[in-house]
Amino acid sequence: MTETCDLIIECATIIDGTGAPGVDGGIAISADRIIAVGDVSGLKADQKINATGMVVSPGFIDCHTHDDRALLDDPAMTFKVSQGVTTVIGGNCGVSLAPFIPEDDWEMPVPMSLLGRKDQYRFETLADYVREFQGAPPAVNAAMLCGHNTLRAEAMKGDVTRPADDLELSRMKDRLKAAMQAGAVGVSSGLMYPAGMAAPTSEVSALAAEVSKFGGLYATHLRDEAEGLVTSIEEAAEIGRAGGVPVVLSHHKVTGKKNWGGTKMSLRRIEQLAEGQTIHFDVYPYVASATALMTGRLDQAEKVLIVASDPHPKTAGWYLHDIAEEWGLSEIEAAEELLPAQAIYFAMDEADVRRALSHPRAMVGSDGIPGTDAPHPRLYGSFPRVLGYYSRQEGLFGLETAVHKMTGHTASVFGFRDRGILRAGAIADITVFDPEVVLDRATFEKPTTLSDGIVHVIVSGDVIWENGRQTAARPGKFVRRDVS
Repeated sequence: MTETCDLIIECATIIDGTGAPGVDGGIAISADRIIAVGDVSGLKADQKINATGMVVSPGFIDCHTHDDRALLDDPAMTFKVSQGVTTVIGGNCGVSLAPFIPEDDWEMPVPMSLLGRKDQYRFETLADYVREFQGAPPAVNAAMLCGHNTLRAEAMKGDVTRPADDLELSRMKDRLKAAMQAGAVGVSSGLMYPAGMAAPTSEVSALAAEVSKFGGLYATHLRDEAEGLVTSIEEAAEIGRAGGVPVVLSHHKVTGKKNWGGTKMSLRRIEQLAEGQTIHFDVYPYVASATALMTGRLDQAEKVLIVASDPHPKTAGWYLHDIAEEWGLSEIEAAEELLPAQAIYFAMDEADVRRALSHPRAMVGSDGIPGTDAPHPRLYGSFPRVLGYYSRQEGLFGLETAVHKMTGHTASVFGFRDRGILRAGAIADITVFDPEVVLDRATFEKPTTLSDGIVHVIVSGDVIWENGRQTAARPGKFVRRDVS
């Protein structure tokens, strides 16, 4: 008797996420699992997708996002679904939406506003966040890191310009323990930001040690990505060793023109450190970064594009030098007038981006920041840009390697055992794309333009993107690290 399944994708080139060469064949799915890969001719299905000329791959995992609030407020998650992303990891750069309920008189240190206004931080525990997530699931899956800056702001009542005392550190550890019990995959830091700058290495190491009890990892926005890049990498590695946890270096890059070429040294140092501990990094495929507007960073950038400003919202999409000229101010004075604000900094070199992106320890992470009218185009275009521009057009690496950096490699680093790979028994998170067409279309001028070439996207066996259009399905799950 012929076995029947729910969905068959047939006549495809299968790139399974391991880095192995693509092969012709199909995928069979029953419920939320893959039941066969390769020859599916002996199976019948209620639904079939003819993928002639297409690549079928694992759904992409965006390992570096700030999607914590968007997952609840914008559950369609079109900016990720349209890229073929099926799982996002939030809580990066030391900032997570939970656990934090600020009091009215607390200061909201930079970069807490990246996730929302003070009143939008409403979850006392990560467990509270997970309950709301599961009560109204989004289209994509999500995992969460617990942010060190969030823990500091809560435990220190906004007074973050000093090291935490013993009582405050104990409070942070208790809150982090509860977050890990609720399913966090690790702790993140943002030591470059005012919320984390005053934290000594020992403070972060103590939190890393707490995470190690649950098999979690440590992800970090380094203390310095300019002149002090290598020293900051060494600090991150020290925290990993002291805490006994794997390390992920966030959005690996070097900023400031005088520092360009610095990835030659930084990548060499990462390789040396990796001989004695587990260390990886993520990269976004652009020469501009985006974060909170900080006057102390202006001298690193060739130019600065304003993304959002609370007191001057109409400046979104304007360059800082044009605003300064319009107002008759210096750029620093104009920036001070715009605060609190978000900005895009053009401060990186293409050769450094390519060097980091092509390294075997690199994962792809968008670092996109949703919630503004003029976001960095990486929010909408990162994954198709790697596939279309860097792999197909520029030949920086083969398609199988590109997919591996977005799927199997990321799943391995974050401990997602049944995701990021196409094999029988794995969860049916799948992306089907046209390898000759796939390409980002979002630009700095039109940052919300959807990409080309992403044809179908499937999460837990449900089709969420069909023939280039979003469906109503919202099958997203809260994902935990599998350390068994």
